[in-house]
Amino acid sequence: MKKFLMIFAFGIAAATASFAQKAKPATPATTATSESSEPHSGVKLGWIVSQDLLNSMPEKVKADSDLSKYAREFQNQIESMMKEYQTKGEALQKSAATLSDAIKEVKVKELQDLQNRIESIQQSAKDKVGQKQQDLYQPIIDKAEKAIAAVAKEGGYDYIFDKNGGTLLYGREGDNILPLVKKKMGIK
Repeated sequence: MKKFLMIFAFGIAAATASFAQKAKPATPATTATSESSEPHSGVKLGWIVSQDLLNSMPEKVKADSDLSKYAREFQNQIESMMKEYQTKGEALQKSAATLSDAIKEVKVKELQDLQNRIESIQQSAKDKVGQKQQDLYQPIIDKAEKAIAAVAKEGGYDYIFDKNGGTLLYGREGDNILPLVKKKMGIK
């Protein structure tokens, strides 16, 4: 159970971190420019703390709550099965001396089967919670990406970086030199 909770917590952290690390035009947050009052010449840069944007979005708060409820359903089921496993294991230990080898073998097999079902449900829960997380968070990330791109364009920013990770969140489309490099290398 602790393992499942750790995986769940890690999953949430990973999702928000992966959001901050996206390196494509547009993504989260509050932009700010240099604190200098001097006019900008050349490239105009902005920065954002994407985690702050995500945490301030009502949709993310709701998604976190929905995801937590969804994961709790699996957690409750797993806890119930683990209690059953523990009870059966303790009962087997107490009665092992009085049981025949054939009955012991059946009881041990039952415990192994239950353990396998628990592990299978844990894996299934991890997969389903991960998919649910993706389904819930992707629209939020998309919304944040559109907002940051709009703010960048409206503000005349050339590039927007995540202040915490230094990741490029927005870049002018014209600055992508991939076609030029491919041409230089003879790649079509």
